[in-house]
This record gives sequence, structure tokens and C-alpha cells, in this order.
Amino acid sequence: MRTRFVLIETSHAGNVGAVARAMKVMGFDDLVLVRPRWPDVLTRAEAIERASGATDVLQRARTVATLDEALAGMTQLCATVMTPRDFGPPTRSPRAHFELLLNEELPALDASGLEADLAQKPPLGVALLFGSERYGMANEDVYRCHAALSIPTNPAYGSLNIAAAVQLIAYDWRQALDARAGGWGARPPGGVPAHLPADAAQLGAMVAHWQQALTAVGFLNPAAPKKLMPRLQQLFNRARPSAEEVHILRGIARAMQDAASAKKH
Repeated sequence: MRTRFVLIETSHAGNVGAVARAMKVMGFDDLVLVRPRWPDVLTRAEAIERASGATDVLQRARTVATLDEALAGMTQLCATVMTPRDFGPPTRSPRAHFELLLNEELPALDASGLEADLAQKPPLGVALLFGSERYGMANEDVYRCHAALSIPTNPAYGSLNIAAAVQLIAYDWRQALDARAGGWGARPPGGVPAHLPADAAQLGAMVAHWQQALTAVGFLNPAAPKKLMPRLQQLFNRARPSAEEVHILRGIARAMQDAASAKKH
């Protein structure tokens, strides 16, 4: 199972270095930055200094222009929020969500106790998303996610530095992985589910296609969309369609568009 940490519009280079350090301590090294304030943030002196030896994580990290690029190959998206969003994904503590996620994703060992060969199959990808230090995650980005992680904090003062938030969530995720796999670095038991869900980019493109199709047939009013698309996003997140099923759903959307076009003529 792949784990990716995604920082959206990060504004402080020092925080990027501190995040790299927090990740490396917990054994993670896949870091992607979406539209950071500084294009050269990964090589700035503040980032390198705060990384405190985790410069290899910075060297492997990437900066991208869009969230879609950052989520390529990821199948489970976890937003980080202080407060729940209306019509957004379910809000849980990291520990509670990770337990649910692993129990769902990784079946128990079979009767023989043998592990499947995961090397021959694509791994599942978990993306942990963190918003800007100034204003957190945008609603539209939260709506794309399967869950919103809220770290239990003092109700009177819940402000966390982004690197501290990454450290806490990375710790809970590492603990969950190790409890399921039997120790640090152990390979997780069980095989990969036969029903591999489409990744975030495929799902996002499909939802955008449906928005166009629903507009074409008059079901969605772009001037007053209300919360239709966030609700549909969550419906598809719960359904976790495979790539083949996404292809079918996009075929339906195309048929809707063709029917609407034929009606006009």
C-alpha cells in the first residue's frame, strides 16, 4: 500500500522541511506539493535546515500545478480539517478512520496462512491531504475526499502547525499499518482485493463528465447547482467504482450528452 503526503499551497519553506522530517521519522517518503508559494521551495535554505537530515525526502518530492497531478494513482483520499464540511465526507479521528480503512482494504490471511504476491499487482494508494497554513483546505478539495481527518485537540485552542499535524497523522497511520502487518516494515497480510477502485484522477474526471452531462439534459442548473455535485462525489466515493465501471459511467454520460444534442436538432 502506497502512502502519499500532499501539501496544497504551502506558504512557508521551513514547514516543508519540517514535514519531510516528520515523514521520514515514520518511514514515509512520497511528498507532493501543489502550487507552493515558492517554486524552489524544495531547495530553499529554510526547508533544508528544518528537514534536519531528511533531505532525501525533499530530493524525492515533486511540485505540481494541480491537485489532479498530485493524486494520480491514489485510490483513497483523506482530507485534514478542523471542522466538518456540510455535504462533505464523514469526519473521523485519524486513528478511527485508519482502523476502518485497513479492515476494509486488507482481508485476513486465508486458512493456509499464506500471503499473496503483491509484487505482481498494483498497490492501493492512500493520499493524506493538508491545506495551506493560512486557510486550510478549500471546500471543493475536501469534497473530493473519502474521509475528513480531524485530530482531537483542545476545544478552546485547536490550532496546529502543519508539520505537527503531519507528524500526528503519520504516527497514527504507521501504528495502524504496523498493527495490521505485524511490525515495522512488514508486508501487509492478505491479497489485493479483486475489485481495485479507480484512482482519484479517473474518478475526478468521471464526476466532471457527469456534471457536463447533467447540465446538458437539464437536470443540473449551473446558475444554482446547490450541493448536487458534492453529494454525487460522496456517492461515488462510497461506491468505489473500478476503472472498468468508471468507463461504463462515462459512457452513460456521453449517451446523455448525445441525446440532449439530438433533441436540440
